Amino acid sequence: MKHANLSIFVPHEGCPHQCSFCDQRSICGKQSAPAGREITELCRRWGEYLKHLPVPAEIAFFGGSFTAIRREVMVELLEAASPFVENGLFSGIRISTRPDYINKEILSLLKHYHVTSIELGAQSMCDEVLSLNRRGHTAQQVRKASQMISQNGFELGLQMMSGLYGSNKEKDCFTARELAALCPATVRIYPTIVVRGTYLAQLYDEGKYQPQTMEEAVALGAQLLAFFSERDIRVIRMGLHAEESLEKSYLAGPYHPSYRELCEGYLMYSKGEELLLRKPQGAYTLLVSPKGISKIAGHGGRYIEKFRKIGYNIKLEQKPELSALDVEIKDV
Repeated sequence: MKHANLSIFVPHEGCPHQCSFCDQRSICGKQSAPAGREITELCRRWGEYLKHLPVPAEIAFFGGSFTAIRREVMVELLEAASPFVENGLFSGIRISTRPDYINKEILSLLKHYHVTSIELGAQSMCDEVLSLNRRGHTAQQVRKASQMISQNGFELGLQMMSGLYGSNKEKDCFTARELAALCPATVRIYPTIVVRGTYLAQLYDEGKYQPQTMEEAVALGAQLLAFFSERDIRVIRMGLHAEESLEKSYLAGPYHPSYRELCEGYLMYSKGEELLLRKPQGAYTLLVSPKGISKIAGHGGRYIEKFRKIGYNIKLEQKPELSALDVEIKDV
């Protein structure tokens, strides 16, 4: 565990656009924003518990466009949360917002209330894809807002979506390269899913949009995970949280509650395959970390079976000194 959050969802508060894929009320299971008194109670209740964790905990406002909320509502939420940073129960406040609602005045206000981390919903760095999905901002606005956030001493987080309407693997990889160039501390990766009642659902029903298959989303997710990890950019979330309301409104696309683990298993399989293909077909031992065993052996043993189909019979063995996603091969 490298971080902990008290996550507080603020659905659709402040969003000036209805993006093609978005129904935050279904995604987060909340219908309205909490009041300041609710924030106070949540922070008091969870602060005492979270302070005993071995990592610092943040208060995190997610789900909407926090800096686009009506100013009096935003200040009410921040005023309720900030005393719990001042008294040491939390290390700071994390918010999620849009790149076109960042400016010097907003950043000054956020700093006053002990906001330490700002995540931007970039989603894509291709202007055509942003326009097709009704995002209402440009890639250049992502670059400008990211620069301002970093220059003003906040930790920068960036969020991207794969498989958006009008996108493809090449455009998604371009987005990843562009985001990495902005030097974020953290990244979140979300495969696009189709939720009932959205513009994307209409496009899907009309046959104009075809979501990624699960196999495509996992293979790309593994590639993106490796790309950001190699650049020391922490991928702190892959895929949407499992919510009953989301599962009820889900229509199509690569949704899986263990999406990250699927990607990690695929990444380990790819590393093992690369090593094995240098050797004659036969029986080998795959060395993995204790944490890696379930990733490559789980989900029905699909990756062990894939090895078998290309001519390699694999036995797993733990090697504690390996990092979580690394693999080594040795002869049986």
